Amino acid sequence: MTDDTERPSGPNLPAHVRDAVDELSVEELEDLADYAQALADWKREQPPASPDTAPEDAVDDDVVEDLEEQGVSMDPDDYDDVPATGAYITVKEPKQGYRYYYWQWRDGDTWKNEYIAPVNPKGD
Repeated sequence: MTDDTERPSGPNLPAHVRDAVDELSVEELEDLADYAQALADWKREQPPASPDTAPEDAVDDDVVEDLEEQGVSMDPDDYDDVPATGAYITVKEPKQGYRYYYWQWRDGDTWKNEYIAPVNPKGD
């Protein structure tokens, strides 16, 4: 018996995930599909991260006020990739002695950030 239908193309997932899924039986694939749908539904219902629950490394309101006084926008909409909710401002030191403000937020299982300004602008 031959089947003329084409094998479905896989989603844009890491190869190790696609390879593992390819090895599953029909029953396991159906169980996985049910689980994936239930998990997606559950994640949709979770509340978005709140600025009130910012991690300990978030800067305090005084720093935000100082940045605004320097003319630095604290509106996430003024930055290309910063989400409107769930982002907070932190200080990072990528190289000793060089400190910068960044927006930081969770994106799935990873952290993302976007540069804002130096902590000590030239002339300070």
